[in-house]
Amino acid sequence: MRYFFILMILGVYSMLNSVHALQVKLDTALAHPVLLAEKPQTTYLRVAVTGYALPQTGKVAPVNVALVIDKSGSMQGEKIQQAKVAAKMAVERLRENDILSIVTYDTEIDVVLPATKAVDKNSIYKIIDKITVGSSTALYGGVQRGAKELNKFLTRNQVNRLILVSDGLANVGPSTPEELGTLGAQLSQSGISVTTIGLGLGYNEDLMTRLAQQSEGSHSFVENANDLTRIFNYEFGDLLSVVAQELVITIDCASGVRPVRVIGRDAAINGQQVKIVLNQLYSEQEKYVLLEIETPANATDNLFTVATVTVDYLNMSNQIKDHLSSQVNMRFSQDAEQVRTQTNATVMATVLEQLAIEKNKLAVTLRDAGKIEEARQVLLDNVQELEKGATLYSAPSLSSLKDKNEQDADNLDEKNWNKQRKLMREEQYKRNTQQKY
Repeated sequence: MRYFFILMILGVYSMLNSVHALQVKLDTALAHPVLLAEKPQTTYLRVAVTGYALPQTGKVAPVNVALVIDKSGSMQGEKIQQAKVAAKMAVERLRENDILSIVTYDTEIDVVLPATKAVDKNSIYKIIDKITVGSSTALYGGVQRGAKELNKFLTRNQVNRLILVSDGLANVGPSTPEELGTLGAQLSQSGISVTTIGLGLGYNEDLMTRLAQQSEGSHSFVENANDLTRIFNYEFGDLLSVVAQELVITIDCASGVRPVRVIGRDAAINGQQVKIVLNQLYSEQEKYVLLEIETPANATDNLFTVATVTVDYLNMSNQIKDHLSSQVNMRFSQDAEQVRTQTNATVMATVLEQLAIEKNKLAVTLRDAGKIEEARQVLLDNVQELEKGATLYSAPSLSSLKDKNEQDADNLDEKNWNKQRKLMREEQYKRNTQQKY
């Protein structure tokens, strides 16, 4: 009997440990944990959250997904056929308790499948097969109607996602990046994220990335319609692996420490406090925030508290709000060599990457204004900085970004610019948001 009770206690202990392990990981680090004394300086704070690994037999959050598919005239032929194939693949991956709706749009908006549980998949396949192309592109209205279908079953304990596929310019209803960005922000506030997939070379990449960015969704440029299924497969892999939602990162800087800006993400800075909201986090995905800070002049080598970081989020494994916290400390030193050797290579590589993305965006702005040589020079300067950083910090990610900037610089001519601009916007977006695919 005693042996039985010991086994039971060990079993309960193991179970509690397993449950406890299903928690987002918080990492904080400074680019320079040691700074020179007696002078104000600038450094960077990196705050990273990483999703826990989903157990093979663990519960996966239910999903409520709306497919919003462009069926305008330009989707004729291979594009609409591949969109149907990708949609069927998505249906196949859904479970019986998942909710699916399908909206198509051209001049008019059609709800071909009202929000319903994905039980009778054969009937859904037949509905998808009946989709045919039309004329113009009422993109804004299509997204609005897709969101309306999601709202029929909207709850915070599931993943609510709108997936938009379009190959053209919005030409019916609101059509600017600003208008679509505002819509994306509204959807995000209600717990809906929007993934945008630009198909071919005719869509507006600024509009599509803005819509995704404002709702913390993903974005992909698909030049060849045959790649749609691959992208859908990645997207639904993410969709079915969400481990945390409603993440709020709060950074409270200590007295004398000034938060300057957050690089690559939207943030609210109010005095000493910085807040960043992330809609969702996937299993084993890392997302990070980079905060530039100014530190005071300090002559002491005692430990100095720079900031306190907290993360609050909804844990999808148990539907409970979790809270994480970390205190960020640093030291001051009179020894310049100690300052140099204590530099955090991982943080500095991240900083260089995000600063390079800012310059890449500047190159797009210059090229749009017809300043081709100025844009090329910005990109080539980027190449040099990234090459040095890749060597100094042993960072393969900087090497790959260097190669992409070289390709960008080689394709600024009129013939290649439309495609290259889409590639640049996609890369900028993915690196800013740490998109998984």
